[in-house]
Amino acid sequence: MIWVDFALIGVLAGFLAGFLGIGGGLVLVPALTLIFSRNPVTAALAVHMAVATSLSTMLVSSLSSILAHHRRRAIAWPAARKLTPGLLAGAVAGAMLADHLGKEMLAAVFGLFALAAGMQLIFGKQFEGEKPLPGWPGSSLTAMVIGCVSSLVGIGGGSMTAPWLMWHGKRAQNAVATAAACGYPIALAGTVSFVVVGSGLEAGGNNLGYVNLQAFAGITIFSVLAAPLGAAMVHRSPAGLVRRIFGLMMLVVAARMLM
Repeated sequence: MIWVDFALIGVLAGFLAGFLGIGGGLVLVPALTLIFSRNPVTAALAVHMAVATSLSTMLVSSLSSILAHHRRRAIAWPAARKLTPGLLAGAVAGAMLADHLGKEMLAAVFGLFALAAGMQLIFGKQFEGEKPLPGWPGSSLTAMVIGCVSSLVGIGGGSMTAPWLMWHGKRAQNAVATAAACGYPIALAGTVSFVVVGSGLEAGGNNLGYVNLQAFAGITIFSVLAAPLGAAMVHRSPAGLVRRIFGLMMLVVAARMLM
């Protein structure tokens, strides 16, 4: 039965990723937290496992998005390369910080982020290009913050990277594409870090550190299959309305995680 749960979560996360252009972590983390909380063996580690497993699925699911953007020559690779060292360092720091937070505190951190994301989806406006990208120190510091927060809450960071790039003069299409590329080093460093810091935990035989391999397999397969459906639907539906509906759902998720 649990495989059905993972499949349904994967379909929903993949569809929303294709439809709204967001990472699946905002769906995966609360859903996986609920599933892992049901098992007495993993209940105490539910939020940590959800965050780590969410990041691990992005190692597979984000590749198709990156390749598609690259074929369209939409990724600003110089900007991505400038941000990558900071993203890697921040993602490692985020995973180490998460390992030291209790289940309730980590759930509260995710709840606050989901609250901010929901408000942005409902009321947020697009950034206008205002100034060029800063130099290496400014870009690295920003990337470290994005990487740390993303790894801490189990997302790819696109909800922060894309607006920041647009604010610094990148076209929306290039900003989204570059943010997709920037999500991979976050997922890679975050996943490896959660495997290392979670080694030796008593979380059952299906785990590699904090990463649940059963969930990883089920979600990646179905999210990859569902993402093209979401991308196709976005051209036939009022995406703005759906963004607001999803934003309201995120507010409910935020309230649930904070409680």
